[in-house]
Amino acid sequence: MKTITIYLTLLLLSIAMYTAQAQNDTIASKESRIQTLKQNIIDEEKAALKIKLEGIEYRLKREYITQEEADKLKSEAAEYHALNIENRIAIMENEAALRQRKDEEGGDYIEIFGDGKLIHYSQSNRKMKRPYDRRTSSDLVLAVGLNNAISDENSLDDSDFKLAGSRFFEIGWAWKTRVFDNSNWLRVKYGFSFQFNGLKPTDNRYFVENGDLTQLEEFPLDLNKSKFRMDNLVIPVHFEFGPSDKDEREEYFRYSTHDKFKIGIGGYAGINIGERQKLKYKEDGDKVKDKLKGDYNTNDVVYGLSSYVSLGGVALYAKYDLSPIFKDPNIELRNISFGLRFDID
Repeated sequence: MKTITIYLTLLLLSIAMYTAQAQNDTIASKESRIQTLKQNIIDEEKAALKIKLEGIEYRLKREYITQEEADKLKSEAAEYHALNIENRIAIMENEAALRQRKDEEGGDYIEIFGDGKLIHYSQSNRKMKRPYDRRTSSDLVLAVGLNNAISDENSLDDSDFKLAGSRFFEIGWAWKTRVFDNSNWLRVKYGFSFQFNGLKPTDNRYFVENGDLTQLEEFPLDLNKSKFRMDNLVIPVHFEFGPSDKDEREEYFRYSTHDKFKIGIGGYAGINIGERQKLKYKEDGDKVKDKLKGDYNTNDVVYGLSSYVSLGGVALYAKYDLSPIFKDPNIELRNISFGLRFDID
């Protein structure tokens, strides 16, 4: 038992001595690299100073400057690069000390190379952290403009709805994902939006539901306002094309399309979440406001095409419902919208 105890004691002492020696070697290695880094800084600044002094001598020999001016320029150059050496070494030492403290807390360590770069390694995986690429971004989408409805029998020229009075509004959230690893010329933009499509009938008319038919009929009193609105929840998807800037840093890189020309082509699909009709008129001298809710035989599923062309955050926007507003056997009336779209980061 005594022999085993002595053996274990010697073994533990050997391990302790080996660990201490390894730590000392690591510290010595890092100190050596720090000294190499300092010398690199000094050599770089000396080389830059030498080039400046040669330039001053050249101007002096050509009598572009006087001896007094040359001496002043040499003194300023020497002071400038001496200060550079002092500041750069201080920055390097402070950064190394800061990162070392962080590493001692988190179990990571800093590797200092002779060329002057500080590389951060993780103790857990021993791999250098790769630049962070945020491939997907998001923004708020707002759109507003004119809405109308057309069919095979009615175009915008002879529409049953007021051209300036019928409007649409859209609000939603969109994500944008870069398609290719090393290029940002093509992006996919997708998300969800609430669309509010309004129609104001002409000639003092309003929508009336007669069984399976929904038709425009003349109101018995003078209408101050007649508006039909259909609300949709849709999922838009667009392929977006256009140039971008690449901001490349030491720890990350980003692609930016801010103030860039963009074209988006795609469509949307979703569901009808409600419809209503508002009527304003006077009856026996009193103002009356009716808010009528009903099915109006509208289609439950909506889908269509949309596109935008923008420079920066403002775009010209157009959308067209491929799905008719009303079910069969009603006329195939489809919403069409034109306006402005705002993508707000």
